[in-house]
Amino acid sequence: MNSDVLMPFATITVGEVVDIFLVAILIYTAIVWVRHTRAAFVVRGILILGAVYMVVRYLDLQMTAWIFQAFFAVFVVMIVVIFQEELRQMFERVAVWSFTRQPVATATSPTADIVARTLMDLARDRIGALVVISGTDPLDRHITGGIPLDARASTPLLRSIFDVHSPGHDGAVLIEKDRLTRFAAHLPLSKDLAQTTSVGTRHSAALGLAEVCDALCLVVSEERGQISIARDGRLRPLGAPQELAAAVQDFLREKFPAEARSPVSLHLLRRNWLAKAVSVCVAIALWYLFVPGSIIVAVNYKVPVSVENLPANLELEAIDPPEISATFSAPRRNFYLFDRKQVRVVANVALAELGRRTFALSEQDLRYPKDLTLQEFGPNSFKISVKAVPEAGHSNPGEIKKNIVEGTQ
Repeated sequence: MNSDVLMPFATITVGEVVDIFLVAILIYTAIVWVRHTRAAFVVRGILILGAVYMVVRYLDLQMTAWIFQAFFAVFVVMIVVIFQEELRQMFERVAVWSFTRQPVATATSPTADIVARTLMDLARDRIGALVVISGTDPLDRHITGGIPLDARASTPLLRSIFDVHSPGHDGAVLIEKDRLTRFAAHLPLSKDLAQTTSVGTRHSAALGLAEVCDALCLVVSEERGQISIARDGRLRPLGAPQELAAAVQDFLREKFPAEARSPVSLHLLRRNWLAKAVSVCVAIALWYLFVPGSIIVAVNYKVPVSVENLPANLELEAIDPPEISATFSAPRRNFYLFDRKQVRVVANVALAELGRRTFALSEQDLRYPKDLTLQEFGPNSFKISVKAVPEAGHSNPGEIKKNIVEGTQ
């Protein structure tokens, strides 16, 4: 077999390297997206099914492979149905993303300190509050109700909104680009019972919004006087109130950096390095499978010759030639997991009893997987050497003659 046919990396072009790089970016984006949504278990199940399908193909389990192929035929429709909300979020993020995004004043403004101080005061006084600091994702689709407002953040304003006598104290305050844009807003409730079993409606609403966008939600519990943060589908209480200002500042620096970072840096490479390495490996594997893997190639194998239906009174001594050369064509990926032991020649030698020693070979005598196409093979005939097998209970003729001579003496 020519191994160069199955190893196309030596001929890879610059365009294909760029192609692999772009696919790796898409895969990395998908990995980050899955981490931040509830789709992780579903994706894990799909990957397990894919691995099982590869094993089934390798073992040539035809009926099981047919069932898997029928499943993958409706795979795209299943993805759309299962992940319709997550896909909508992803497309929204793509729509608002830009290479030339300009920093906003939020990252360097005193808004973070004002919000942190006010919420710490409300927590000390056991006054409930819910504040949403928007990221880059649009929020209008997820938020209902509320009263429009356009004002700078201040402690008196926030305390008046969350005063128990205020009509809008049960809703959420929305802060966008260093401005209070809405209050008394209603957020979607989370369905994650594992995180919301022991908390109230405010916490469920904060987590519900954090599951569908990249906003930072801050919650003050009026029962426990504790501050919690919801972000990226995770709800966690703060160990100390002083952590709040740092958490808000970190969020704003990440979403709205004051200075554009260099395109390539060690920090960029170190961050989530494992996910990035996996993305590159998967992209290379996909390229190997679908780009050079779709090219039709011809591969030559040396195939051993075996016989069947040899008469019982004959014993096989030798086959000449013991193997033939067979050339098969197929997409290169069909040979990746191919076991050459699946190709063999089995010839019918039942006529050997009549004295025939030379037998012709036809395509029907070659056994090989159906996804390969036989191009040629040769030689198209072989010879066998056989000897007679003594029948049970009969002695060798030499021994019979010897016994006769001894008997006469």
